[in-house]
This record gives sequence, C-alpha cells and structure tokens, in this order.
Amino acid sequence: MSIDWAALKAAIEAPQRFVLTSHVRPDCDALGSELAMAAILRQMGKDVTIVNDSETPTHLEFIDTAGEIKQLGKDISPEQIQDGFDAFMVLDTSAWIQLGGMAEVMQQFRGVKLVLDHHVSQDDLGGEMFKDPTCEATGRLVYEAAKAWGMTITQETATVLFTAIATDTGWFRFPSVSGSTYHAIGDLIDAGAVPSEVYGNLFENERLQRVNLRGRILASAKIIHDGKLAYSMATQQDFDETGATPSDTEDAINKTMAVSGVEAAILFVELPNGDGVKASFRSRSSLDVASLAQQFGGGGHVAAAGALVKKPLDEVVSMLLEATEKAMG
Repeated sequence: MSIDWAALKAAIEAPQRFVLTSHVRPDCDALGSELAMAAILRQMGKDVTIVNDSETPTHLEFIDTAGEIKQLGKDISPEQIQDGFDAFMVLDTSAWIQLGGMAEVMQQFRGVKLVLDHHVSQDDLGGEMFKDPTCEATGRLVYEAAKAWGMTITQETATVLFTAIATDTGWFRFPSVSGSTYHAIGDLIDAGAVPSEVYGNLFENERLQRVNLRGRILASAKIIHDGKLAYSMATQQDFDETGATPSDTEDAINKTMAVSGVEAAILFVELPNGDGVKASFRSRSSLDVASLAQQFGGGGHVAAAGALVKKPLDEVVSMLLEATEKAMG
C-alpha cells in the first residue's frame, strides 16, 4: 500500500463530526467502504453520518442492515450538512461528476475534506487525497487503515469489507487480485464474514424484474470490430416494461465479456427523466478504458470504467462505439 496511514490518521484527529459519501448509483465497494469507515471512526469517538446522492439500490439493501445510509434531499438537506459537520470524506471516487448533488455540497463545505480512493482517474476535489490505484478495492484500503490504526474489525465490518472486495474483484477473478488479497480476505472471514451468505444475498436473491431486464440486455448484445468489441443496452422502454431500475443493470456487462474472442465491451443504460446515458466499459486487452471514459467526462480503471453522457441514446451509442473502435486500432 502506498498510502501514508499515519498522515490520514493525523488528518482525522481534530474533526469530530464526519459526513461520508461516495459515488452516484453506489455499488458494494462504495457502500461497504462507507459503512466500514464509519465504524472505524466511531471507534475513535467520532460522530459519523453517511449521505449519498443516490438511494441504496434495492438489491444491495442487505449490506446496510441498520438502514443508516441517508439520501441527500430526502433524509438530509445540504444546509444541514454545511452546519452539522466539520469533516467531509469521499470514498471510492475522485470525480466531481460521480458525486451527483454531493459535489456542490462538498464544494461549499468549509471544514476538512478528505478523499480515499483506488481509481486511476481523478479531479481536484479540493481536499487531501489518499489514493492507491494499484489497490483492488476501496474496501481493501479501509481494511488496511483499520489494521494500521489497531482498530477492531467486528463481524458486521468484516462482512461489508468482504462484500466490497469480493465484488470489486469479480469474486477474485480480476487481474488486480494478489496473494495479499487472499490474506486480507482470510482475516475478514476469521473476523466473522461468511462468504456463502454474502454470495446468496447478491446472486441468489434476485427480483424477477432484474432477471427480466438482464434477459433484454443480453438479447440486445451485438459484436463488432472483427468480433473483439461487444455492446448491449438497456432502454427506458426496457425499464418501463420490466419494472426494473438502472441499478438492476449492475454486472450485466460481464456476461457479454464471456463471449469468445471479445476483448472489450460497453453497456449503454438510458437513464430516466432525460438524465442521459450511463456507459460502462470493460477491457481484457491493452485497451485502457479509463482513458476512453475520460474523453466523455468519466473515468475508472484501465480494465473497468464508466461515463455519464447527457445526450440521446442513439447519439451516445454511435459516438462511443466510434471512439472505442478507434482506440482498439
């Protein structure tokens, strides 16, 4: 780990009231990292509130057993954040666009600002950055912080950190996984995480709407660029007719990467209310999809990235496919 944990601990010593946040449409790494960091800070005697721009996706509600994650504008106002906290910590993103409405809150925040992240791409968020893009998950960074600071990892914290790391490594199949990943996972299991329960909550407790949407996404899959680039989409009509939500598209892109010969894939998700198109990129070749996503205001990792483009679906599909084929050569 390249992060100076002593420096981060020093930065959190003085503030007492922390607000934690992460990216829009939070995944397990975002949620697990927030919940685990909140538990650590509370062990240090801090008051902690977690606030996200987006609500927790229905299929991930199991991770927040106490229902403590608040939504901006629904459970808490920007004014309450400005007046009620003296430290603001962002986890699992370094991009303004990924913060949604919490971006403006952070920009106006007058207290200590901290960022803990593992993504390659980043903006200047106006706070002290603690970042390791070689790390497989932000949850792993939170785990390392807990170990470095001598904090107790309870069963609840072990479970959310296991979930964060397992999902952000594709259940330990991504190239980011190393021997140290398994050492950390073994420690979390010893602390009480139960892999079979986490897996069951994630993959064996599906809503029919999510299953039906997945079928439509896979049915729309196409392959171009001599069979090396796959793409698929979820339209607003798909959401309307299945009753699914944009968060139900999570991990669907990985199914297209399973097609023989495919080296890269894009999933286009048409968001409701004219909010644009969310594009998810995956690569298992030399293609750097983080750089590709940055061209459209997004970012991420070399092998997994995303961008939000506020244009009509057809236009976004054409534009991004052209850029991706050009980058693939």
